[in-house]
Amino acid sequence: MSRLLPPRTVLALLFAALSFLSFTLADTPAGYVSATIDGEQVLVRDNRRPALYTGNFGDCMGSSSINVTRFDAAYYKDNMTVLFHLEGDTALTEEAVMMYIGVYAYGESRFDLTFNPCSANIYSACPVKADVHIEASGIIPISQNDVANIPPIALSIPDFEGEAILRIFANTTQTEIGCFSAVVTNGSSFSQPASVGTILGLFTIVAMIASFATAIYGDHVPVMRKHYAHSLSVLVVFAVWQHIFFSGALSMNWPSVLVAFWSNYAWAGGMIYTESMQNTINNFIGSNKGNTSAVGAAGVGVPNSDLGGGYDIHQIYKRHIFPKALNIPGLIRRSKFNRVARQLEHSLAKRDLADSSDGFKWYGQPVKPGLPLPGNYSGFAGTLGQQNIPASNAFMTGFLWFLVLIASVAFAVVVFKFILEGLAKIKWIKNDRLAFYRTNYLGFTALAVLRTLFIGFFMIIFLCLFQFTYLASPGPVAVAVVAFLIMFIGMVSLSCYACYYRVKFGRYVSEPDRLNVEKRRVLKVVPWYGFSRASKDPRTEDKAYAGSLPWWRVRPASETEKSIHNDDDYTKKFGWLASRFRRTRWWFFVVWLLYEFIRACFLAGASGHPMTQVFGLLAVEFVAFIGIIILRPFEGQRLNILVVYMLGFSKVATVALSAAFDTNFNLARIPTTVIGVVIIVIQGILTIVVLVAIVIGAISSYMSVMRNREEFKPKRWVPIREKYFKHMDEKEKDIPTLPPPPPPRPVTPKGPYFSVNSMRRMAKIEDEDAEFVAEIRGDPIASQSTLASASRDAIGDIPSGRGRTASIRSNMSYSSLPYGARVHRASWSSRDFSEHNQGQDRRRSTYSMTFSPVDGSRPVSRMFQPMDTQFPGSRENVSSRPMTPVMSPAGIGESSSSRPTNQPKSGPVATPKASRGGYSSFGSDQ
Repeated sequence: MSRLLPPRTVLALLFAALSFLSFTLADTPAGYVSATIDGEQVLVRDNRRPALYTGNFGDCMGSSSINVTRFDAAYYKDNMTVLFHLEGDTALTEEAVMMYIGVYAYGESRFDLTFNPCSANIYSACPVKADVHIEASGIIPISQNDVANIPPIALSIPDFEGEAILRIFANTTQTEIGCFSAVVTNGSSFSQPASVGTILGLFTIVAMIASFATAIYGDHVPVMRKHYAHSLSVLVVFAVWQHIFFSGALSMNWPSVLVAFWSNYAWAGGMIYTESMQNTINNFIGSNKGNTSAVGAAGVGVPNSDLGGGYDIHQIYKRHIFPKALNIPGLIRRSKFNRVARQLEHSLAKRDLADSSDGFKWYGQPVKPGLPLPGNYSGFAGTLGQQNIPASNAFMTGFLWFLVLIASVAFAVVVFKFILEGLAKIKWIKNDRLAFYRTNYLGFTALAVLRTLFIGFFMIIFLCLFQFTYLASPGPVAVAVVAFLIMFIGMVSLSCYACYYRVKFGRYVSEPDRLNVEKRRVLKVVPWYGFSRASKDPRTEDKAYAGSLPWWRVRPASETEKSIHNDDDYTKKFGWLASRFRRTRWWFFVVWLLYEFIRACFLAGASGHPMTQVFGLLAVEFVAFIGIIILRPFEGQRLNILVVYMLGFSKVATVALSAAFDTNFNLARIPTTVIGVVIIVIQGILTIVVLVAIVIGAISSYMSVMRNREEFKPKRWVPIREKYFKHMDEKEKDIPTLPPPPPPRPVTPKGPYFSVNSMRRMAKIEDEDAEFVAEIRGDPIASQSTLASASRDAIGDIPSGRGRTASIRSNMSYSSLPYGARVHRASWSSRDFSEHNQGQDRRRSTYSMTFSPVDGSRPVSRMFQPMDTQFPGSRENVSSRPMTPVMSPAGIGESSSSRPTNQPKSGPVATPKASRGGYSSFGSDQ
């Protein structure tokens, strides 16, 4: 990039900027010149745009003895020529002069030349006289070698940053008597206010119409407010546009690409140039235009001795050459390109000045007083310079256009009402169409004006403070004071009254609270702190706290208090302030006004103090970014995305990157341009998001306006509309969405086990035998009836008379003896008697137990028998004996020892079933 403009090419540019030559073209039609394009000789229009040319120029000395009224040059790549013009006059009686020209690209000197005008056939300046008009023009042919090292990007990169500086010195005093600076450009620029600015303005009008439509449609105030809250806010749209444009209010040395990009948004800040308005403001202000250097910009008409790195008078007048310089008209001294210099002395002749009538229109004009020097883009003055608006006129320009906006809004609301009345008269619309709006149109007009004042609060406060800081002219300052008092005191008073009205008439109470400071970690590594109110999130043992701060809260006096958005009276009075915010964040308009006022103080009040501006504003924007993320104040989701995330990030990133443009860091202009392109990308993405949001907002507003129509077109949008309305209903409740509960942890069994929860004895078939029951009870002499009664009490409602077919014991019997008969031996020993009792105990003492598996499945009931050798009459605790499961159908258990192993059952067959809870079961589960 250091070879962006090699000396040879710049030399051509420089000569063009000077004005000492003349080259005639013959044998070509009028309006055309010969050019070589792709190796072919062709004719091209003489009013075509040059590859590089100078634009507006200004006086960089302040008291120049020579007044230059035209100073321009143009380089044409197609026919390899340089065209230049010089024109001016002086009040000096007679003075021999020396001229010095320097060309700079991206902050570095690319070419410099010291010459005597007499050597360039500029006889009107050899010497300069009061009665002789200085005038010169010419066409310089250059060779391919002179421009061989110019990279093609230099001729196409947007907003090429270059300057051409002309200095004039008096030979008698060896002092500078004239200085003029012109901007060098290639014609490509991000500054397209006629196209880009118009598109942005049309989209903004669409957003205004969509928002207004949702505000007036309907007759039920809470429903109207709900749909209005979810349309795109015009406040947010202007907040984005004004953020982008007023980023240039920092007193930084901006790259040319940034101020050109910001000029597309100037209309949103009230900076719209009209010649008649500027002339009126100039007459009101007077001749005092202030010093733009106070806000970081090199101004026109003030001394700028160090412009372009300054100059060394000893290099202009060398002692051993100076005496000859006064007597040798053809002297041209340069360190390089002597061949070109000698050629110019013999090949150039005087020509008449070319102007727009001759086909050449690519030249600039002298800038007006109060503007910064062309090519200097520092501070807010440099940003305004793109609109040709002096910094001294900034407040009055913005204030007048703001008054025009207020009048236009009020006029549009009233006119729309009468248009509806006229359409109703001619039966083009129904008589009850928009009846609520037509009845209350004056109230809507007042609220529209108040909403416009709320949107323009930042712009007016900024311009008032900038007027106080920059220019203390009596007239503008008096107007600024009145505007400041109306906007600041008026809006703050209305906001405070809106809060007071809600707290007083809404039956709210204010009570102390605590703000807990929680210790957290971001990304599980970075220590961080969070805040929570004790009234909503009491302290818990699972969180670490760094302390707490005294706080307060305002809450309804009762839980049945009406929501603020369901309060028709409050919405009608203060809906222009609170309607777009969430039910629990209705007071956010106070925070927004305070935030915008602090921003304006840093941007305007600290003008001329770049470090205070950038770092103070960075702290404010960062705190606001974090705070708004926590609050998420808007009810509409699109607004939260724009304001909370996109706009907040853009503000923080822009201010942080702007710190690199401070002159104290002395950053090279090429890296500065790269940083400027990064800012353009960030703000450009934000712009695209806003435009997309405006389109989506217009569609959603159409759905809201058509909410009462039974037939909605296009029909494929019907599901989207229903989903959108459901989304609005959910957001209106403003109930925090709780995260889903974590899934339960799986319980891993420690090992196979069972637990006995209950145990009871099951009825047996043998219980129907009175003799048997008497034996097991140890009462052999008990009567038959007593035993039978006891048996029935033991077994509940089981009938005593059973058919043989249904008797399991009869089917399982392996003896031919009748039921109830006993086999007796001829003689019994004590061992036989003991074994007999043990078998009876195993058969008849079956217990049922309920198992609760550890995996949480359904408990399972099983029957068990004690497996010991004790007598049936033993009082040993049954639960301490080992148990063996007994499988029996229909809940009636029987010992497995009561039948042979290989003998099949004649009753229901027990079949294995699937395991439940880790246990194998057979037969029916109890």
